[in-house]
Amino acid sequence: MRITEPRIDEQVVSSKWTTTIAVLMIVLGIIAIVFPFFASIASTLVFGWVFILAGVVQIVYAFQSRGAGQVVWKLILGGLYLFSGIFVVANPLKGVLAFTIVLGVTIFVQGIIQVSIAFRMRRTAPRWGWMLASGIIGIIFGIVIWSSLPYSAVWLIGTLIGVNLLFDGVWMLTLHSGQRRALSDPDSSIAHSSKEL
Repeated sequence: MRITEPRIDEQVVSSKWTTTIAVLMIVLGIIAIVFPFFASIASTLVFGWVFILAGVVQIVYAFQSRGAGQVVWKLILGGLYLFSGIFVVANPLKGVLAFTIVLGVTIFVQGIIQVSIAFRMRRTAPRWGWMLASGIIGIIFGIVIWSSLPYSAVWLIGTLIGVNLLFDGVWMLTLHSGQRRALSDPDSSIAHSSKEL
């Protein structure tokens, strides 16, 4: 009896596209970390255009909806999206400042919530200290962002985006090279799973 396992597409796994994308993400991440201000402006403009597109879509959707009350609320929501997007695109520096303020508030509130949950879980979760530490770090980071405004707006968002891109690229590159090694190793379980039993 022959059992056929799902065939692993070696061309996809070992594709040069994965390596290329990973290297590109690493390079962009390094550039964003070295030039955080430009990365902050670029990301803010992208968010601005996304808001504009969301506003247009919401307004079109509102006109296609039925019910007077729903149309009004959807138009108001679409108008807010559209206005916010236009404001950010027209004033990217103020947009960066606004995003930094929102980010600082979000991190601070998330830290408070994590600390609260950690204390509630201290009797049931043996590793509640990690959540507590994460919450405290979040609170401190939120305070640092707020206390250093508006100067933190110049570097914070771009640096965070750069670090995120860098780690994502490294992760993709590491995973890709591991898959290639597993496929080329005849003793590996992945290589065995692609053969017929």
